[in-house]
Amino acid sequence: MAAVKVHGAPLSTAFQRAVVCLYEKEVDFEVVPVDMRAGAHKQEPFISLNPFGQVPAFEDGDLQLFESRAITKYIAEEYAEKGTQLIPFETKKKAIASVWMEVEAHQFDPVASKLAWEIIFKPMFGMTTDQAAVEENEAKLAKVLDVYENRLSKSKYMGGDCITLADLHHLPNLQCLLGTNVKSQFESRPHVKAWVADITSRPTWAKVLAMLKP
Repeated sequence: MAAVKVHGAPLSTAFQRAVVCLYEKEVDFEVVPVDMRAGAHKQEPFISLNPFGQVPAFEDGDLQLFESRAITKYIAEEYAEKGTQLIPFETKKKAIASVWMEVEAHQFDPVASKLAWEIIFKPMFGMTTDQAAVEENEAKLAKVLDVYENRLSKSKYMGGDCITLADLHHLPNLQCLLGTNVKSQFESRPHVKAWVADITSRPTWAKVLAMLKP
């Protein structure tokens, strides 16, 4: 039995964020399914792992964590010698990667998550999409992607010349939006388009997507 356990559901973008990092680091892990439709994430025993009742929760031996980006940072540092180096060792390069990790969390994720909720998840749950919210957040996304286009014209990846957590953290919500009309926002910017094609074609991401299949 693996010492590393990830509690969650494959449909969760936060769960996907943690799992792709584990695959990149070549760390053996066990998935502990959480039946979110039944509300298991709001009940014991899960609530003891994450008092906010959100997936994923993470265990590595006696260590318990929640919040997907905190989990990925731990994995990248604890298993630094394994798999892909996802956080630069050199201080200045690490700082630059950290900036773009913050950008993903505070600039990209809020608008991308809102778009995914309105366009994908609301219809899935029998709710009506708020078209005004879609238009508002697509405009916000366009402004973020303009910054990305400029950044990626100077750097192959968000955090530098090599892939880092700053790139991987984008994958779940990015994948959601590529299945919608919002895809055109990414494809109309050549450097963003090339970056998207690069990171979404990683074998580790294919493993995550395979978890979504029945």
